[in-house]
Amino acid sequence: MTSVEKTGNRRLSPEELEAFGAEMEAIRQRIVADLGEEDSAYIYDIVKKQRAFELAGRALFYLPVIGWVPAVACLSISKILDNMEIGHNVMHGQYDWMGDPDLNSRMFDWDTMAPAENWKYGHNYMHHTFTNIVGKDRDVGYGILRMDEDQKWHPYYLGNPLYAFLLMTFFEWGVAMHDLEVDELVAGRRTWAENKEIGARIWRKVKKQTLKDYVLFPLLTGPLAPLTFAGNFTANIIRNIWTFNIIFCGHFPAGVASFSQEECEDETQGHWYYRQLLGSANITGSRTFHIMSGNLSHQIEHHLFPDLPARRYPEIAEEVREICERYGLAYNTGPLRKQLFGVFKKICKYALPDRKSEAAAAAEPTPVLEGVAA
Repeated sequence: MTSVEKTGNRRLSPEELEAFGAEMEAIRQRIVADLGEEDSAYIYDIVKKQRAFELAGRALFYLPVIGWVPAVACLSISKILDNMEIGHNVMHGQYDWMGDPDLNSRMFDWDTMAPAENWKYGHNYMHHTFTNIVGKDRDVGYGILRMDEDQKWHPYYLGNPLYAFLLMTFFEWGVAMHDLEVDELVAGRRTWAENKEIGARIWRKVKKQTLKDYVLFPLLTGPLAPLTFAGNFTANIIRNIWTFNIIFCGHFPAGVASFSQEECEDETQGHWYYRQLLGSANITGSRTFHIMSGNLSHQIEHHLFPDLPARRYPEIAEEVREICERYGLAYNTGPLRKQLFGVFKKICKYALPDRKSEAAAAAEPTPVLEGVAA
């Protein structure tokens, strides 16, 4: 039984795939033709709010003791908005049509350790092209975790829960180092020479972020520097935890399908849309929740239409859902607690060896972790 069938979904015929893809493409073309003043006003308003929260946070650090908690809260909101609704979406090219260099995907860089150029290749191209294709999409487990049964088990994966906790806490570092493909280096399929330019960009960005958050801004508050240092660190951790949970709930809860490389050979546009749909999940919530998630709470719509302004996802979600119902396809959505439980369950489940009969296990070759020396 394939991963798609295990999620309770049906395989569409070539004719159905073509029709399904045409309906999805029609949605995309309609929204592209409708982009205009409301979209630009929205993103400018979000940028204005993000800067106001950052300014408030920085100012509140000058108030001894009583200002620390509200300062961290404001700075955390600022960093989340910069990361999610602004950075992620702008670097997808969602606002390139505006002609504003400050919101252009080729020029924008965000307030996080990951260099924009590295991230755009690893995320915009590798992840969104090969979404949930095991062995092609490096976001399946991030080269660290086992999140799918088609990833061969190895004793290393017994640490899955610990690795997930560390990745969540220091997520910006994990994203920054992701493009080094350390697991490929360990396996000997990649060389340090191939990482020279990528590593140089990471080092430059790490120096810039470290100087800003942990040297410059603390020094500007004089004797309150230790509190400012701690506040910046805490805000970064809060942003990391929030981002990790939103992203993992959109990619790895129960019911999300994965695909083999073989079944995606000579892929049509219809199958690409089909794969994006089944390889994603949404999170229900309020308008504020969706904004703070960068509208990645509509991960299904984001995977289907990554270059459309994310503010449009809620308005097309019902249409996408109705199309799914007509084709007999599941529209995976639920509250944050439900999706988080599904993610946590997978992290723990795939930490353990697969349950197979002793005869079947004995007949197979010894499993070797891809990217980790045996």
